[in-house]
Amino acid sequence: MELTATSTRPTGKRDTDGMAVASFVLGLLGLLVLNLFLGPVAIVLASVSLWRGTRRPGRAALGLALGVADLIVLVTLMQADHTVSWSF
Repeated sequence: MELTATSTRPTGKRDTDGMAVASFVLGLLGLLVLNLFLGPVAIVLASVSLWRGTRRPGRAALGLALGVADLIVLVTLMQADHTVSWSF
């Protein structure tokens, strides 16, 4: 008996839907913490999920917008206090 490790499930819409949701969550988290890292990750995940044709384009668009907002917040705070980090 021979067992193979091949996958029977092709990557598809479910994976792209997960990427859309992940981009939204990471973009939202990025507004609070680690916007230098989470913003670009949210942008990439949203772009890939939109390119692959997700069933949740609204969620992916929100993730993309929040990722861009993360970077805008970062630049604004860097201009305000001349540092890369910020605290409350």
